[in-house]
Amino acid sequence: MKHTLPILFTMLLCGTSAFPQEGCYSRLQNDTLTIGNSRIERRFVWNGGNLMTQSLTDFSSGQVWTSRSLTPDFKVAGDTRSTGGRCSTKRIAETDIHPARLEITVEFSLGTLDVRRVYRICADTPAIACDTYLKGSAAQLPESRAVNAADRKNIESTADMQSQPVAATLDRFNPGGFHWHTRIVEFQDVTDWNNNLVFETDVIPYRKNSYRGNLLFARNAENGRGFFFLKEAPGSGVQLAYGGGDFTAEFGDFTVTGLGVTEKDLREGEWVKAYGCVLGVWSGGELEQLTALRSYQKNLRKLLPGRDEMVMMNTWGDRSQDTKVNERFCLAEVRKAAHLGITHFQIDDGWQVGKSPNSAVAKGSFKNIWDNPDYWKPDPEKYPRGLHPVVELGRELGVEICLWFNPSVQDGYADWEKDAQALVGLYDEYGIRTFKIDGLAIPDKRSESNLRRLFDRVLERTGGRVVFNLDATAGRRGGYHMFNEYGNIFLENRYTDWQNYYPYWTLRNLWMLSKYVPAEKLQIEFLNKWRNTEKYAGDPFAPANYSFEYLFATTMAGQPLAWMEASGLPEEALGIGALIERYKEVQHDFHRGVILPVGDEPSGRSWTGFQSVDGEQGYLIFFREQNPDRKARIETWLPENSKVRLTPVLGSGKAAVQKTGRRGTLEVELPAPNDYAMYRYEQIR
Repeated sequence: MKHTLPILFTMLLCGTSAFPQEGCYSRLQNDTLTIGNSRIERRFVWNGGNLMTQSLTDFSSGQVWTSRSLTPDFKVAGDTRSTGGRCSTKRIAETDIHPARLEITVEFSLGTLDVRRVYRICADTPAIACDTYLKGSAAQLPESRAVNAADRKNIESTADMQSQPVAATLDRFNPGGFHWHTRIVEFQDVTDWNNNLVFETDVIPYRKNSYRGNLLFARNAENGRGFFFLKEAPGSGVQLAYGGGDFTAEFGDFTVTGLGVTEKDLREGEWVKAYGCVLGVWSGGELEQLTALRSYQKNLRKLLPGRDEMVMMNTWGDRSQDTKVNERFCLAEVRKAAHLGITHFQIDDGWQVGKSPNSAVAKGSFKNIWDNPDYWKPDPEKYPRGLHPVVELGRELGVEICLWFNPSVQDGYADWEKDAQALVGLYDEYGIRTFKIDGLAIPDKRSESNLRRLFDRVLERTGGRVVFNLDATAGRRGGYHMFNEYGNIFLENRYTDWQNYYPYWTLRNLWMLSKYVPAEKLQIEFLNKWRNTEKYAGDPFAPANYSFEYLFATTMAGQPLAWMEASGLPEEALGIGALIERYKEVQHDFHRGVILPVGDEPSGRSWTGFQSVDGEQGYLIFFREQNPDRKARIETWLPENSKVRLTPVLGSGKAAVQKTGRRGTLEVELPAPNDYAMYRYEQIR
């Protein structure tokens, strides 16, 4: 591997080198590698390149944890002797996708297996990420199989307490101690089949056990300080080469397991990416814990107002599928969308020459898409002038035209370059830059790698201007913690036709996810409440029992998605346009903060909501569901005994100045059930 100075500095084991990057630094001195910034520092014993964490520092509190045992952080087999260790550091400049960062690359070999570990760190972020790449060959990449405690021997001696080592680890931290309170969070997507998306498990680690999830928070009960691990992978249920668990904990020894790679995935001349891992620190309470995580997540992709913020309309929610999609229909929809204040109009499946399996006109296939070179061109019968008239009208009315796209899945996305060229061609010809990516299936590492190549190529060719709406409704896909640098997440399909759209269900899913996933990265739907009312007859939570304004309000913490045909709305619905226009004025400011849930879990009868925390100011949204109480006391993330000025922005709120109670409680009043209020708040002296 060649290194070009001064862009890269090779740091030799026998010498000393340092490399600062806008508050980030790395240095290799003798046998110690140090990576850090103003918030966090992680120190490693070099160990021939197969690093062993020596200590972890949280500069905000002065806490320094020292590892109780020196064991390689990365492990694939019993033999951990590494050779050929080398280290280099690279400045990565700021782009429209990500802020500036420092990357420290460590490479070494374990026999015939080459390993590359790339550590990423941004300024003023209390977390260090690590991406692992493998190349060469290995007789076996063993996965850690979760062991049922009932199958272990009873403990009658010290020897009986010994546990088997974990076979394959992505990362490890062993601060020791007996008083760690740990929360593991597991996620589900595949939302066509799942409507319960977040599962929290709170444990005090004892003897070695395995746990499922993408997140592990550990708080030391002795001083209230802690750290977190984020596994950058799909949800546990759909990961590749899954061994049944993501974390192991044994008293104060924590391990991240599951590489997502098997020996069959390895190539002699090609680096294969394993799942990523992030280690972060925090001190204080749950707010500080979640803010530390969010500060890392927000650095994965910048949220630019003109590119990433949207109030989208997609007509598929009214179940016409592709039967109406044509130039005339789209022109009419764009005009109505503009009247509603919609910023993005997305034409779903049916705009293209090729016919998908979901077509109601002519059942097609996603197989061998490129047997038809015109598959991803506008259907000339539906769009005789191409998409130009629709795009031009959209520009005139301030509505951006977006498209649906399904990558060619066969042979592990072997045709990814053709797919990328099709997307770039649509961008070049029509200026289309937002694409819903549907139909993904990631059954193996080759598919995952080729999808990354597809997304990276499109961003490269378009200067980072494209946004992908990554569908999470079915199949083995990226979930909530992988592919986050490429756009946002299309969360769920819900339809009044099938009676599976309930406003409080949608609000609940957003509320629960928002604690651990940036709400502003989730597309959240609201539907035409006047359709299929007979199917909800007698149902107290029927969409028709809510105002159209309230339905929109349930989506505001995310990226609102009008999942409907505008032409099917009654005249009274168009009044929502004034609300949407006012929302757009605060949308980006609201999304800039750390959005977290407040109140009780939405149930249809709760007082619930969201808070956007941005220093001593931010926003609050409160919802009074079908609750009989006109007033409620709602816990927030504000400090106790804090004087707060509340200024109404949207909904039925009234200006007020209050002093918070225990757990940041505020008294909230809304005049009627199924009502809401959005406030701008500031703490005052």
